[in-house]
Amino acid sequence: MESINILIVEDDVNISNMLVDLLTHSGYTADTAYSGTEALFCLEKKSYALILLDLMLPGMSGEEVLKSLRQTSDTLVIAVSAKDDSPTKISLLKNGADDYITKPFNNEELLARIEALLRRNSGNTGLSGKTLTYKGLTLNPSTYEVCLKGQPLSLTKREYKILELLMQNPQRVFSKNVIYETVWEDLFLGEDNAINVHISNLRQKLAKIDPDEAYIQTVWGIGFKMK
Repeated sequence: MESINILIVEDDVNISNMLVDLLTHSGYTADTAYSGTEALFCLEKKSYALILLDLMLPGMSGEEVLKSLRQTSDTLVIAVSAKDDSPTKISLLKNGADDYITKPFNNEELLARIEALLRRNSGNTGLSGKTLTYKGLTLNPSTYEVCLKGQPLSLTKREYKILELLMQNPQRVFSKNVIYETVWEDLFLGEDNAINVHISNLRQKLAKIDPDEAYIQTVWGIGFKMK
Protein backbone atom coordinates (compact mmCIF):
# COMPACT_ATOMS: atom_id res chain seq x y z
CA MET A 1 0.00 0.00 0.00
CA GLU A 2 1.16 3.51 -0.80
CA SER A 3 2.63 5.24 2.24
CA ILE A 4 1.03 8.33 3.79
CA ASN A 5 3.15 11.47 3.38
CA ILE A 6 3.36 13.95 6.26
CA LEU A 7 5.21 17.28 6.21
CA ILE A 8 6.84 18.43 9.47
CA VAL A 9 7.26 22.22 9.66
CA GLU A 10 9.44 22.81 12.72
CA ASP A 11 12.54 25.00 13.13
CA ASP A 12 13.88 23.14 16.18
CA VAL A 13 16.16 20.44 14.72
CA ASN A 14 15.89 18.15 17.75
CA ILE A 15 12.07 18.22 17.76
CA SER A 16 12.00 17.80 13.99
CA ASN A 17 14.28 14.75 14.14
CA MET A 18 12.21 13.24 16.97
CA LEU A 19 9.03 13.67 14.91
CA VAL A 20 10.64 12.08 11.85
CA ASP A 21 11.64 9.04 13.93
CA LEU A 22 8.19 8.83 15.54
CA LEU A 23 6.32 9.01 12.23
CA THR A 24 8.58 6.70 10.23
CA HIS A 25 8.50 4.07 12.99
CA SER A 26 4.69 4.34 12.82
CA GLY A 27 4.67 3.58 9.10
CA TYR A 28 4.38 7.10 7.68
CA THR A 29 6.70 8.92 5.27
CA ALA A 30 7.96 12.19 6.74
CA ASP A 31 9.57 15.24 5.11
CA THR A 32 10.88 18.29 6.97
CA ALA A 33 10.82 22.05 6.48
CA TYR A 34 12.53 24.45 8.87
CA SER A 35 10.77 27.67 7.86
CA GLY A 36 7.43 28.81 6.47
CA THR A 37 8.96 29.65 3.10
CA GLU A 38 10.55 26.21 2.83
CA ALA A 39 7.22 24.61 3.78
CA LEU A 40 5.37 26.36 0.95
CA PHE A 41 8.14 25.32 -1.46
CA CYS A 42 7.73 21.67 -0.36
CA LEU A 43 3.98 21.90 -0.85
CA GLU A 44 4.44 23.17 -4.41
CA LYS A 45 6.59 20.15 -5.28
CA LYS A 46 4.76 17.34 -3.46
CA SER A 47 1.35 16.36 -2.10
CA TYR A 48 0.93 15.59 1.59
CA ALA A 49 -1.88 13.93 3.51
CA LEU A 50 -1.19 16.03 6.60
CA ILE A 51 1.04 18.84 7.87
CA LEU A 52 2.39 19.27 11.40
CA LEU A 53 2.78 23.05 11.54
CA ASP A 54 4.72 24.80 14.30
CA LEU A 55 3.57 28.39 14.84
CA MET A 56 6.85 29.97 16.00
CA LEU A 57 8.86 29.88 12.78
CA PRO A 58 11.67 32.19 11.60
CA GLY A 59 10.48 34.76 9.08
CA MET A 60 7.05 33.66 7.88
CA SER A 61 4.98 32.55 10.89
CA GLY A 62 2.91 29.39 11.10
CA GLU A 63 -0.26 31.48 11.01
CA GLU A 64 0.89 33.08 7.74
CA VAL A 65 1.74 29.67 6.27
CA LEU A 66 -1.75 28.44 7.20
CA LYS A 67 -3.41 31.48 5.63
CA SER A 68 -1.41 31.06 2.41
CA LEU A 69 -2.04 27.31 2.31
CA ARG A 70 -5.80 27.66 2.72
CA GLN A 71 -6.02 29.84 -0.40
CA THR A 72 -5.15 26.86 -2.58
CA SER A 73 -5.31 23.65 -0.52
CA ASP A 74 -7.44 21.73 1.98
CA THR A 75 -4.54 19.57 3.20
CA LEU A 76 -5.04 18.50 6.82
CA VAL A 77 -3.11 20.68 9.30
CA ILE A 78 -2.33 20.08 12.97
CA ALA A 79 -1.03 23.30 14.53
CA VAL A 80 1.73 22.78 17.11
CA SER A 81 2.55 25.46 19.67
CA ALA A 82 3.65 26.16 23.22
CA LYS A 83 0.71 28.59 23.49
CA ASP A 84 -2.11 27.01 25.45
CA ASP A 85 -4.63 29.86 25.62
CA SER A 86 -8.13 29.47 24.22
CA PRO A 87 -8.10 32.60 21.98
CA THR A 88 -5.05 31.27 20.08
CA LYS A 89 -6.64 27.85 19.60
CA ILE A 90 -9.98 29.33 18.50
CA SER A 91 -8.31 31.70 16.05
CA LEU A 92 -6.26 28.92 14.44
CA LEU A 93 -9.22 26.55 14.11
CA LYS A 94 -11.34 29.33 12.59
CA ASN A 95 -8.55 30.17 10.14
CA GLY A 96 -8.20 26.64 8.79
CA ALA A 97 -6.31 24.41 11.23
CA ASP A 98 -7.93 20.99 11.58
CA ASP A 99 -6.54 20.33 15.06
CA TYR A 100 -4.23 21.85 17.67
CA ILE A 101 -1.75 20.26 20.05
CA THR A 102 0.30 21.99 22.73
CA LYS A 103 4.02 21.54 23.39
CA PRO A 104 5.28 19.54 25.14
CA PHE A 105 2.98 16.86 23.76
CA ASN A 106 2.59 13.15 24.40
CA ASN A 107 3.74 11.12 21.40
CA GLU A 108 0.85 8.66 21.65
CA GLU A 109 -1.64 11.53 21.76
CA LEU A 110 -0.09 13.08 18.65
CA LEU A 111 -0.26 9.77 16.77
CA ALA A 112 -3.87 9.31 17.87
CA ARG A 113 -4.78 12.80 16.61
CA ILE A 114 -3.07 12.14 13.28
CA GLU A 115 -4.86 8.81 12.93
CA ALA A 116 -8.23 10.36 13.83
CA LEU A 117 -7.87 13.15 11.25
CA LEU A 118 -6.78 10.76 8.49
CA ARG A 119 -9.60 8.38 9.34
CA ARG A 120 -12.17 11.19 9.33
CA ASN A 121 -10.82 12.50 6.04
CA SER A 122 -11.04 9.08 4.39
CA GLY A 123 -14.73 8.80 5.26
CA ASN A 124 -14.12 5.89 7.65
CA THR A 125 -14.33 3.42 4.74
CA GLY A 126 -10.70 2.50 4.35
CA LEU A 127 -8.22 4.58 2.37
CA SER A 128 -10.10 5.71 -0.78
CA GLY A 129 -12.56 2.82 -0.29
CA LYS A 130 -10.23 0.51 -2.22
CA THR A 131 -9.98 -3.21 -1.58
CA LEU A 132 -7.12 -3.89 0.83
CA THR A 133 -4.83 -6.85 0.25
CA TYR A 134 -2.10 -8.39 2.40
CA LYS A 135 -0.57 -11.80 1.75
CA GLY A 136 -3.62 -14.04 1.18
CA LEU A 137 -6.05 -11.59 2.80
CA THR A 138 -8.47 -9.35 0.92
CA LEU A 139 -10.78 -6.83 2.61
CA ASN A 140 -13.43 -4.91 0.69
CA PRO A 141 -14.51 -1.74 2.60
CA SER A 142 -17.48 -1.23 0.27
CA THR A 143 -19.08 -4.62 0.95
CA TYR A 144 -17.44 -5.39 4.33
CA GLU A 145 -16.34 -8.76 2.96
CA VAL A 146 -13.10 -10.40 4.08
CA CYS A 147 -11.54 -13.42 2.38
CA LEU A 148 -8.46 -15.45 3.23
CA LYS A 149 -7.05 -17.51 0.37
CA GLY A 150 -10.38 -17.23 -1.39
CA GLN A 151 -12.41 -18.40 1.59
CA PRO A 152 -14.86 -15.96 3.25
CA LEU A 153 -14.02 -14.96 6.81
CA SER A 154 -16.89 -14.32 9.22
CA LEU A 155 -15.92 -11.47 11.57
CA THR A 156 -17.71 -9.41 14.18
CA LYS A 157 -17.96 -5.66 13.58
CA ARG A 158 -15.03 -4.89 15.87
CA GLU A 159 -12.87 -7.73 14.56
CA TYR A 160 -13.46 -6.34 11.07
CA LYS A 161 -12.56 -2.78 12.11
CA ILE A 162 -9.35 -3.95 13.83
CA LEU A 163 -8.28 -5.91 10.74
CA GLU A 164 -9.16 -3.00 8.45
CA LEU A 165 -7.10 -0.60 10.57
CA LEU A 166 -4.05 -2.89 10.56
CA MET A 167 -4.31 -3.60 6.81
CA GLN A 168 -4.58 0.09 5.93
CA ASN A 169 -0.94 0.50 6.93
CA PRO A 170 0.57 -2.97 7.45
CA GLN A 171 4.07 -1.70 8.31
CA ARG A 172 2.83 0.53 11.11
CA VAL A 173 2.65 -0.58 14.75
CA PHE A 174 -0.73 0.51 16.13
CA SER A 175 -0.80 1.17 19.87
CA LYS A 176 -3.68 -0.06 22.01
CA ASN A 177 -4.60 3.59 22.49
CA VAL A 178 -5.08 4.14 18.75
CA ILE A 179 -6.83 0.79 18.20
CA TYR A 180 -9.30 1.38 21.03
CA GLU A 181 -10.15 4.96 20.09
CA THR A 182 -10.53 3.99 16.40
CA VAL A 183 -12.55 0.79 16.83
CA TRP A 184 -14.55 1.53 19.98
CA GLU A 185 -14.74 5.27 19.18
CA ASP A 186 -14.20 6.08 22.83
CA LEU A 187 -11.41 7.43 25.02
CA PHE A 188 -8.79 4.85 26.02
CA LEU A 189 -8.33 5.10 29.80
CA GLY A 190 -5.66 2.48 30.28
CA GLU A 191 -5.22 -1.28 30.01
CA ASP A 192 -8.30 -2.88 28.50
CA ASN A 193 -8.45 -6.63 27.95
CA ALA A 194 -11.12 -6.19 25.25
CA ILE A 195 -8.46 -5.48 22.62
CA ASN A 196 -6.49 -8.62 23.53
CA VAL A 197 -9.65 -10.74 23.39
CA HIS A 198 -10.64 -9.43 19.95
CA ILE A 199 -7.10 -9.87 18.59
CA SER A 200 -7.03 -13.44 19.95
CA ASN A 201 -10.40 -14.25 18.34
CA LEU A 202 -9.24 -12.73 15.06
CA ARG A 203 -6.06 -14.82 15.10
CA GLN A 204 -8.04 -17.99 15.78
CA LYS A 205 -10.37 -17.35 12.83
CA LEU A 206 -7.40 -16.69 10.52
CA ALA A 207 -5.62 -19.84 11.77
CA LYS A 208 -8.64 -22.04 10.98
CA ILE A 209 -8.16 -21.26 7.28
CA ASP A 210 -4.38 -20.83 7.22
CA PRO A 211 -2.74 -22.46 10.27
CA ASP A 212 0.78 -22.13 8.83
CA GLU A 213 0.82 -18.33 8.60
CA ALA A 214 0.75 -15.73 11.40
CA TYR A 215 -0.91 -12.56 10.15
CA ILE A 216 -0.95 -10.33 13.24
CA GLN A 217 2.21 -9.59 15.22
CA THR A 218 2.34 -8.42 18.83
CA VAL A 219 4.98 -5.74 19.38
CA TRP A 220 5.51 -6.04 23.12
CA GLY A 221 5.00 -2.85 25.07
CA ILE A 222 3.65 -0.99 22.03
CA GLY A 223 0.78 -2.70 20.21
CA PHE A 224 0.03 -4.72 17.08
CA LYS A 225 0.84 -4.78 13.37
CA MET A 226 0.46 -7.05 10.37
CA LYS A 227 3.25 -9.63 10.34
